[in-house]
Amino acid sequence: MRDVDDSYAEYTEAFLIWMKDAGYTGHTQKSYLGDVIQFLDSLAGKKLEQVKKIHVMSYLSSVREQGVSDSTRNRKHAAINSFFKALIELEMAESNPAAGIKKSKTEKNRTPVYLDEQQLPRFLGNVEGKYRSRNLAVFLLMAYMGLRVGEVHMLNLTDYNRERHTLDVFGKGRKWRTLPVPDAVGQMLNRAIRERITPWRKQEDALFISQKGQRLSIRNIQQIAADTFARYQSDLPERQRVPYSSHKLRHSFATMLLRKGADLRTVQELLGHSSIQTTTVYTHVTSREKEEAISRLEVVLPF
Repeated sequence: MRDVDDSYAEYTEAFLIWMKDAGYTGHTQKSYLGDVIQFLDSLAGKKLEQVKKIHVMSYLSSVREQGVSDSTRNRKHAAINSFFKALIELEMAESNPAAGIKKSKTEKNRTPVYLDEQQLPRFLGNVEGKYRSRNLAVFLLMAYMGLRVGEVHMLNLTDYNRERHTLDVFGKGRKWRTLPVPDAVGQMLNRAIRERITPWRKQEDALFISQKGQRLSIRNIQQIAADTFARYQSDLPERQRVPYSSHKLRHSFATMLLRKGADLRTVQELLGHSSIQTTTVYTHVTSREKEEAISRLEVVLPF
């Protein structure tokens, strides 16, 4: 990450303190700080009190022209918006020039990427190696309980209640939710805990430990998933391979629930979405389901 201009250093340091206090994950802190520094570089030394909405829009337009995706552009916007929100709360700024700028419309009609009920066991069968139990537990939490990668990363031993078969999850917006743990997932969690790597720090409470003895990082989890997906698709020609990622396991969870008749409100609670509109992303249907629906119609031709 580039160093920030000295004239902005006080503001970025304050933003970092604000994010830590607000409970942002280390991954988000790093991403947002990088985005904000990039934005500040684009100001060419302009004082923050002189920054207007047009400057933020100009920056967001420039990064889009450089080829970043709409979702990345929206993340950069969210970072700048949070930056000025933090400065206002800390009485270091009086206005937020990023407020009121519309998000980019991300593609909603792309073919959704997820694993179905038949594919998931085959994917899990490709989990291997010395830390197989730990990695299986990680994937089961995402695929059958809908946890985000960051939520798995943040789990502590004390969040899992074996007697009640529940898991307390600290999610986005600093909100807790309690989830029931399916028996099969509980069995693998118990095994992973029994085989848990001894942490480097004795007081480390992380549920999942890396081979270095530290809390398993988000990047570790993403890489383990990428390696497993690569093995899962190793027998396919490269052009037929699907761009799976660890987040697609959460997508699979939501899709399976909705196909089994769970109502949208329940799925929203399980996923930890603040808005039900976010949950509707998972209400896609397959081509087969479309064909079955249309086949129920009786087409009568005029003679």
